[in-house]
Amino acid sequence: MQFASLDDIRAFCRDLARGDAGAAGAAARRQQVLTKPPGSLGRLEELAIWLACWQGRELPRLDHVAIAVFVANHGVVARGVSAYPPEVTAQMVANFAGGGAAINQIAKTAGAELRVVPIELDRPTHDLTVRSAMDEEEFLHAVDIGYRTVPERCDLLAVGEMGIANTTTAAMLCAALLGGGASRWVGRGTGVDDEGLARKRAAIEAALGFHRGILGDPLAVAAGLGGRELAAIAGAVLAARQRRTPVLLDGFVATAAVLPLVRLQSSILDHCRAGHVSAEAGHRALLREFRLDPLLDLGMRLGEASGAGLAILLLRAALACHNGMATFTEAGVSDRDG
Repeated sequence: MQFASLDDIRAFCRDLARGDAGAAGAAARRQQVLTKPPGSLGRLEELAIWLACWQGRELPRLDHVAIAVFVANHGVVARGVSAYPPEVTAQMVANFAGGGAAINQIAKTAGAELRVVPIELDRPTHDLTVRSAMDEEEFLHAVDIGYRTVPERCDLLAVGEMGIANTTTAAMLCAALLGGGASRWVGRGTGVDDEGLARKRAAIEAALGFHRGILGDPLAVAAGLGGRELAAIAGAVLAARQRRTPVLLDGFVATAAVLPLVRLQSSILDHCRAGHVSAEAGHRALLREFRLDPLLDLGMRLGEASGAGLAILLLRAALACHNGMATFTEAGVSDRDG
């Protein structure tokens, strides 16, 4: 196992791998001599430089792109917080395997390998309103699964999730670590009605009271109030940082999954970008907390890495311009200085 204790994760976050400033500088200089006014491609230029920084090369590549979707079940579903029964989680895994989900189509279009990773679907986390969702060993096991899912050869990783009731868990982490109570973070998730929304808020407020003794410890919160797929996303982000692999985060749940890491080390997401901002209440506020500007805003709230998967196409466009455009000298075009 990569991490034998919570202290191992804390130590990891104190000594993070850094990007390649030299490669980033070379990429930035290249952007200045391509046949366009400087800055005219907007964020596409910044994205190309970001990829160069973390891949360590002036001309980044997207030859090996992976999408990891982690899947798990949640005991808090018994509180009536979802519009769907927990059986849907396993049914969606079968749909992923059969190629019938949205992310299957997006992965094909984006030229990405799709890795769907179910985690103990027959053993949901405990009901976090009355006990810890996971103990330390269970949490570390899920983190390890995520860590080991990241391919050795990977130019870009997109992370997402699927799990009935996990928007409740994501809102729980936000309320526990950022404050504001349930009203600030709870949304309708899969489409609960007003009564379901009230049950979600009640479950979170009950859990905040029950677990008030651990709220000052981000990793204890991640274990006691989180979920296995969220822990796996955190593990994947840590592995990607160790290997200097750039990461696209998906929606609210995937972003909340890394919140405990951010509370440990504010620079932990330097190798990450937000693929999109979802329609789920709380995601935009969470991105503001992280100072992450989402690449897309399409009103999506599906999960399963669908928004991050679409953002891969944007990165491919950024690199097509960065790597393929001619310089002023190559094209025989006069630059602004003549």
